[in-house]
Amino acid sequence: MKNYHINIFFTVEDEGYIADIPDLKYCSAFGSTEEEALREVLQAKAAWLEAAKIEGKPIPEPRYRPVIYQIVS
Repeated sequence: MKNYHINIFFTVEDEGYIADIPDLKYCSAFGSTEEEALREVLQAKAAWLEAAKIEGKPIPEPRYRPVIYQIVS
């Protein structure tokens, strides 16, 4: 599978973690821990890509790359 950027963030409202893949519209998952959210979103990614393939829809190339900052002291 292609390497898509994954965001994982904590939500106080839901008291858990949400993981999403910006390049795959509406591809997201929830977990009680960061690890669970990641595991779930990887399953969602596989399902998303399989559904797009079956339906003959285009599969976007990974393109979202955040700027990474490193603080050196």
